[in-house]
Amino acid sequence: MTDTPMPEAVHNRLEHFPITFFASVMGLAGLTLALHVAEGALKFPPLLTHIALAASVIDFVVISLFYIAKAVKYPGAVKAEWNHPVRLAFFPAISISVLLIATAMRPVSMDAARVLWIIGTALQGTLALAVISNWIGHRKFQHPHISPAWFIPAVGNVVVPVAGVSLGFPEISWLFFAAGVLFWMILLTLVINRLIFHDPLPWRLVPTLMILIAPPAVAFLSWLQLNGGQIDGTARFLYYTTLVFAAIVLIEARAFAKLSFAMSWWALSFPVAALTISSFRFAGLTHLPAIRTIGIIGLALLLVIVLGLIVRTFMAIARGQVCQPE
Repeated sequence: MTDTPMPEAVHNRLEHFPITFFASVMGLAGLTLALHVAEGALKFPPLLTHIALAASVIDFVVISLFYIAKAVKYPGAVKAEWNHPVRLAFFPAISISVLLIATAMRPVSMDAARVLWIIGTALQGTLALAVISNWIGHRKFQHPHISPAWFIPAVGNVVVPVAGVSLGFPEISWLFFAAGVLFWMILLTLVINRLIFHDPLPWRLVPTLMILIAPPAVAFLSWLQLNGGQIDGTARFLYYTTLVFAAIVLIEARAFAKLSFAMSWWALSFPVAALTISSFRFAGLTHLPAIRTIGIIGLALLLVIVLGLIVRTFMAIARGQVCQPE
């Protein structure tokens, strides 16, 4: 009888444990925030929000432990991801996850939320600067390397004010908001140029089209915090820009059904959460029934997407289809 190769297989899985797993934390934390908004808008029971928050924290801790183990045992694999033209953009998903959990923690403990927010903000600033300097300081990038995933560092910056203002850090929130919006506009030009004038996205990156929705949706939520919760021209511009991108993505969504599952599918979740939250907030301030309906539809879609992704992820893990070399 031959010895079982299981230990070696486990080591190989760890070596190929992808940074993209943190996108699942963003999705779960986004669901938590959407359910919290629904508590007021639709009288949802708080228990659902608490369950989603617990799932977000557990997911973050588990993924972090696996990725730390990978960094210790296979530092070269982490370095390879950092040097990868696509996966590089996913590193700020770590700091975004911390910031989203901090935002969701506010109703539970403002002190815990403040500590997490400070950690997440420091990490976000560090990772965003490191990613941007990597983009600028190297000439290895080509047009095919650009995808909507490159928005992730910019999205992280505009997440900072969502909780930062209420936690007592308005000026830092303004700083990150300015940086996030600036690089969103720059990257938007690059991404649209790539999508129109170059080859179609590889199938694994097609779900990242959904990320087009996230920057204006989160920027809208941040602007409300920075602007004292008032709807003005800027708020309307950001929210309706979100709807424009949502319509564009909806037209392209038919292509999603033809794709095989990959962890990049988690890119569907957080943008829908951002759209849902911003719709409920906009509807609550303008009392527009049509916008409230968009929020309800978005929440229903978000629940279906997250539950579906959880099932598909566990199925893929059971079949050994994740943590494989590409």
